[in-house]
Amino acid sequence: MTTPMTPAGMPQADQAPIAQPAPHYSAPAAKKSRIGAAVIGGAAVTALLGGAVGGAVGYTVANNNSASAVATASTAEGGNISVPAGSSVVDLAAAVQPAVVQLDVTGANGSGTGSGFVISPDGYIVTNNHVAGPAGKEGSISVTFADGKTATGTLVGASPDYDIAVVKVDRTGLQAVPMGVSHDLKVGQSVIAIGSPLGLQGTVTTGIVSALDRPVTAGEGGGDTSFINAIQTDAAINPGNSGGPLINASGEVIGVNSAIASMGAAAGQQAGSIGLGFAIPIDTVKRVSNELIKNGSASTPVIGVQLDTGYTGDGAKVGEVTSGGAAEAAGMQSGDVITKIDGKKVADSTALVVTIRSHAPGDTITLTVVRDGDQVVKLPLTLKSAPKS
Repeated sequence: MTTPMTPAGMPQADQAPIAQPAPHYSAPAAKKSRIGAAVIGGAAVTALLGGAVGGAVGYTVANNNSASAVATASTAEGGNISVPAGSSVVDLAAAVQPAVVQLDVTGANGSGTGSGFVISPDGYIVTNNHVAGPAGKEGSISVTFADGKTATGTLVGASPDYDIAVVKVDRTGLQAVPMGVSHDLKVGQSVIAIGSPLGLQGTVTTGIVSALDRPVTAGEGGGDTSFINAIQTDAAINPGNSGGPLINASGEVIGVNSAIASMGAAAGQQAGSIGLGFAIPIDTVKRVSNELIKNGSASTPVIGVQLDTGYTGDGAKVGEVTSGGAAEAAGMQSGDVITKIDGKKVADSTALVVTIRSHAPGDTITLTVVRDGDQVVKLPLTLKSAPKS
């Protein structure tokens, strides 16, 4: 179940498959593989998979990542991690590692290893859908903690749209990570990643935020496609790291590591880090994981259009407006070219979808469209939720 990610891919609607399908999920050989790839320019973007499952890690430190002097997980029942301001990488790693876990997942089509992190002392763990999702209802999830203790995990819910899943273990008094924010990240901030690359649990790497708002897609076709407005980092992230935390200098999680870019590998070989890793912003992760815990599923915002996949100009061209959708209510017309969202340029269809999915249903956005080739129209629009499949 290797789930490749690529900033390429032309969506046909609010939800659509990527241009290139992922390799099939298959049982690993004696040594678990952790790879899946798709093309990103001259490189390949790889979901950080262990066997059929993946995990992402990275670690880095700086003094400008958060305004908070002390980061403390906002959960009850005790067991919360507290990180003093000005902590060294050594101190940050020691503080956060007890909340980072390794997930060994077995599903109908194989098994693999990934990463995750505890978000509440009563046993809720966040990871990637492509890590825990393969377990489904019939598979198994074994969770290994930093102290070597293990527990059986249960899949609470998963969102293929966002590549996020929540796993629950029957334990209390766990140490939980502090949850930061991602909306105020700056390029150049130091970050730290922790996880299980290639099954090496507790690996720590450092780097910076290399770029923000990178459109990244992941999927296996058939409609299960994740569109991520990703944080790019040069922290060393390798296959087996997916689902692990990307943290700031205050020890707060600001992203979930999910994919890497690689120069490619021959069939059957592993791809490795070249300093291009991608993480799901924690602002999105918090909303999605909270919904998964509460409802077992998460909502996905849509504007209610089908996009013209043959359009090659700047922006995203509307092929058809969905009856009864948000776009119709806002006055969108077939043939409109969406060029901006809230004043931010939309490069193409993928950029449109990832930007929309960085919001939540009920949010109001303003779309700038070019109509009939020259007329510029601004359309305020309230996002609706995609129908449950």
